[in-house]
Amino acid sequence: MADLSAATGQRGRRILVTHNTIAASAVALLNANDIDVYFSPPYTPSDAVAARCAELGVDAIMVRQGQINAEVINASPKLKVIVKHGVGVDNVDIAAAAARGVPVLRSMGSNALAVAEHSIALAIALLKQLPTLDKAIKGGAWPKPSFIGRDIAGSVIGLVGFGSIGKETGRLAAALGMTVLVFDPMTPQAASDCGFEPVTLDDLVSRADIVSLHCPLTNETRNLINAARIEQMKSDAIIVNTARGGIIDEAALLDALARKRIAGAGLDSFSVEPPPVDSPLWAMDNLLVTSHVAGVTKGSAIQMAETAARHIISVLDGAPADERSLARVSELSAS
Repeated sequence: MADLSAATGQRGRRILVTHNTIAASAVALLNANDIDVYFSPPYTPSDAVAARCAELGVDAIMVRQGQINAEVINASPKLKVIVKHGVGVDNVDIAAAAARGVPVLRSMGSNALAVAEHSIALAIALLKQLPTLDKAIKGGAWPKPSFIGRDIAGSVIGLVGFGSIGKETGRLAAALGMTVLVFDPMTPQAASDCGFEPVTLDDLVSRADIVSLHCPLTNETRNLINAARIEQMKSDAIIVNTARGGIIDEAALLDALARKRIAGAGLDSFSVEPPPVDSPLWAMDNLLVTSHVAGVTKGSAIQMAETAARHIISVLDGAPADERSLARVSELSAS
């Protein structure tokens, strides 16, 4: 990983990364293309990020964490491109960027396998009741006489969204012997092509043992998993979300977990990040959480940074923004 020492102030172009680090190879790539790299700590308030962008006169922003709002986007008159160190761009005001004529690009596919692995890990931990067993034994109990486990092979996983991450999750799930259902109206044939069963969302939530979310946060997917859909789920089903927090109605999920209406949930993302320390969700013993780190592995961190760097270099060198990676106002919504 690289740090602030990578910025010399002597190169012709500047970018700001909204984090303390990115892969050193990406910094070297940017430096080799006449670009200095500056850093802003994770989750720095937007007004402070805007001030930093204005001070530096940045040509590009590489987004890792924190909100990139209109104030940030309009802070530097030299800004030509915003690139996400990852895939989800719900923390970027895409409409404000479009109004400035600044493309917002995603590092597509760079962390797909890492997120898929994390999704499967959360699902297996919950399916095998590992957190419950761990807590019981450490508390002095020995639940062996009454415990009956669940099988991974033969269970049904329902994938909501079938982009690169959904496909990798399906591939891993199938290798473990799971039956794979897919809901994705954007790619109706893709599931069948992979040997999986395309279904409606209502069919998926009612049949799946594991409902795993892999869709972007848009106006259409916000609160997609609401109280009504949770009520359709099996009583022993679980929800896994490694996508975006706003896809689940957290109040409805809290109610379902409290009532043991479903068996559990594994969350790597939340509607507010970082979530409040006094969130009522933390009292739920059937909830397993991680800190939005599904896509952060050694391998994926390098791929995300290098992909983002190549996007920045390309646009700053005058090439058109990559259409496949472009985030559009019509598709996505800022949080």
